[in-house]
Amino acid sequence: MAKLENKTKENPKLEQNKLSDGRISLYLEYYLGREEKPVLDENGNQVYYESGKMQGKPKFAVKHHRRKENLSLYLIDKPRTPVERQQNKETLELASKIRAEREQEFKESMLGYRLKKDRTVNFLDYYQAYINSYTKKDIRMVQIALNRFKDFLKEQYPANEFSIKPELITKEMMEQFVAYLQSRSVGEGAKSIFQRFKKVVRYAIDHDVMLKDPCKGVTCKVDSQILRKDVLSPEEIQKLIACHYDNENPTVRRAFIFCLYCGLRFCDVKDLTYKNVDYANRLLKFEQSKTKGHSASSGVVIPLNDGLLSIIGEAPADKNCLIFDLPSYESCCKSVKRWVKRAGIDKHISWHCARHSFAVNILNNGANIKTVASLLGHSGLKHTEKYTRAVDKLKEEAINSLPELKF
Repeated sequence: MAKLENKTKENPKLEQNKLSDGRISLYLEYYLGREEKPVLDENGNQVYYESGKMQGKPKFAVKHHRRKENLSLYLIDKPRTPVERQQNKETLELASKIRAEREQEFKESMLGYRLKKDRTVNFLDYYQAYINSYTKKDIRMVQIALNRFKDFLKEQYPANEFSIKPELITKEMMEQFVAYLQSRSVGEGAKSIFQRFKKVVRYAIDHDVMLKDPCKGVTCKVDSQILRKDVLSPEEIQKLIACHYDNENPTVRRAFIFCLYCGLRFCDVKDLTYKNVDYANRLLKFEQSKTKGHSASSGVVIPLNDGLLSIIGEAPADKNCLIFDLPSYESCCKSVKRWVKRAGIDKHISWHCARHSFAVNILNNGANIKTVASLLGHSGLKHTEKYTRAVDKLKEEAINSLPELKF
C-alpha cells in the first residue's frame, strides 16, 4: 500500500484501507477524545490496583472515541506506469487538501476553538478593544491608524464603513489602503500609520482571529532621506517668539520654544522633570521614550545656555515635578497652529517640526552632522542625513531667489 505521512498532531488523520478489488480507499479518521469509566466488580464496587506502582489507586477503563469519513478517493496499488503514478500523486494531493479543510472545520465545530467565533466579530470593534487595553506610548498612532482605516472604508468600501469581518480584509484591500494613506499623509506619516495597523493585524493572527496576513507583501515605501515637513527659519522663530495673542497657553509656548532650541520630541519634553537638569554643569540629561530599552543611544545630553535655563527656571523643592505640565498632544498642536497663524507664518507647522527646525538651523550655522546626530539622539547618521539634504535645498532656494543674472 501507499505510504502516508501523518503528523502526530493532525486531526483528522488521512488513513487508507485496501479493498478486495485491489484498490486502496482513502478515508479520514477523527479523534473525538477519551472517556474514563471506573472499573467495578460484580457487586458494583470500585476495583483498586493490588500491586506495583499503582497499588491502592482505582482502576479505570479508557475508551477512545473515533469517527471515520470516507473520501471516495482511491489509489492504485503498485502503480506500474508513469500515468498511474501521476494519478496516485494527484489523488493524494487532493486528499491532503480535503484533510486540511476538514481539520479547520473540525476545530471550529467540534472543539470549540475561538476561530469560528472570533472571525465573525467586527474587526473595527476588535481593533478598538485592542486599543482600550494598549499601554505603550505610541497609542495615539495606533488610534490614528484605526481612524484612517475607517475613513478609507467609508470612501472606498462604504458597505463596510461600520463593520467588516476579518476574512474580508484582503491583500488587494491593503494595497488600496496604503495608496490612501500616502495620499493623506506627509513625510513618513503613511509608513508609520501602516506599521501600527500591521501590528494589530499580527496580533489578530496570533490570537486566531485572522487566518492569513493580508499585509504580507504589501509595503508602504517612503524615502526617509527626504525632509518633507516644513521647518522654521531663525527669522521665523524670532517672529514667533515676538508674537503674543489673547488666551495663549504660556506652558505650551515655553515648551515649543524649548524644543526649537533643543530638538526634543513631544513625548520627551512632556516628561521632563527638574531631576533631568544638571544646573551645576548646565546640562540636560534624559532617556528618549522612543528608543528607551531598544538602543544604546537612547540617552541624550544637551548643553544648556542662559536662554534655555531661563525657560526651565529654578528647581523647586520637589525635583520630580514636571518642567512643562502640558495638555494633550492634540491640544498642543492646535495651540501651535493658532500661534503660527497669528505670527503671519504661512507654513504647516506641527510640534515635531520644532525638532526638524532645530536640526536644519544648527547645520546651517556650521554644526557637523555627527554633532547633530548626537544632540538628536540618533544611533547613526542615516536618519540625520535627511537634514543635510534639506540644508542643500534651502541653499539652492536662496540662490534661486536672487534676481536673474543677465550677462
